[in-house]
Amino acid sequence: MKLCLNYKKIDEQTLKCRTCSHFCLIKDGRVGVCGVRQNLGGKLYLLVYGRAAAVNLDPIEKKPLFHFLPGSSAFSFGTLGCNFFCANCQNHDIAQMSGLKGQVEKYHKINWGNDFSPAELVSRALASGCRSLAYTYNEPTIFLEYALDTMKLAKAKGLKNIWVSNGFMSEPALDAILPFLDGINIDIKSFSGEFYKSNCGAALEPVLKNCRRLVKAGVWLEITTLVMPTLADDEIMLKQIAEFIKKDLGDFVPWHVSAFSAAISWKLKQLPDTSPRAIEKAYAIGKQAGLKYVYAGNVWSSGREDTVCPNCGQLVIKRSGYEVASFDQADRCKNCGEKIAGVFK
Repeated sequence: MKLCLNYKKIDEQTLKCRTCSHFCLIKDGRVGVCGVRQNLGGKLYLLVYGRAAAVNLDPIEKKPLFHFLPGSSAFSFGTLGCNFFCANCQNHDIAQMSGLKGQVEKYHKINWGNDFSPAELVSRALASGCRSLAYTYNEPTIFLEYALDTMKLAKAKGLKNIWVSNGFMSEPALDAILPFLDGINIDIKSFSGEFYKSNCGAALEPVLKNCRRLVKAGVWLEITTLVMPTLADDEIMLKQIAEFIKKDLGDFVPWHVSAFSAAISWKLKQLPDTSPRAIEKAYAIGKQAGLKYVYAGNVWSSGREDTVCPNCGQLVIKRSGYEVASFDQADRCKNCGEKIAGVFK
């Protein structure tokens, strides 16, 4: 456990967590929406500090980040818990804590994960030859103190810090991580506030606000939208996301339109998988909106996962699944000299 950073006392029994945009009011002994920040005697503690529930070596393309050190590996970790309740969650075993989230009386039975101090995470990342640490698998905002201590050490050792996030962090949380954050992929799950409320238990506007701020701060940002049949596949809605990226973030921000798989979802196993045709439509919507870099996720062999020059159409990075098949490590098109947006060093 570790004392949390962003909270304030409301009364003798209640604390207000200020880490994400839920701003949970937490009674003594209870936890917030995320399930891992608990009021103990008038102080807020992070229950998962130093406890990683998943640790892996991943291709950075799996995050997905296609314009951030392409072809490199990211030392990836996450904890239990999440501040969203996405019905489509594919990491529900850790993010939703096997259904125990919120059931405080059962917390003494939870295996919080394995001991990995910030120093050990950084040491292992360096030993593995990774160029970055990825805070992923569940929402990094909810383990802010653990993430922040790790980010500081990683930065000092020359490692990049990347987040895979739902973008629902509070302004104070974003203030804390910005000096140490190099890249981030944020899900824009829909352009409907009602969808966010019903499917995620959250809201859309804080996500959009944080995306704008990240770009303004110079953090490399890529956006992912999971195209879910009947729930998040409306062409008008997808156009709204594409136009938001173009107008509010910039045409250089990559957009990943990914296929949904019912088999690995938490509560949507009755839905059909996303068809390649639906992904192709979403891809076309992004290109028609004027986005320079649009990618088809989870639909391999389509060629839509390759990076091509937005000026002349020349192939720049050839991918096979999450692997980079060919890339000359340059940030400019060899054919016409166009600069390819991203972080390449």
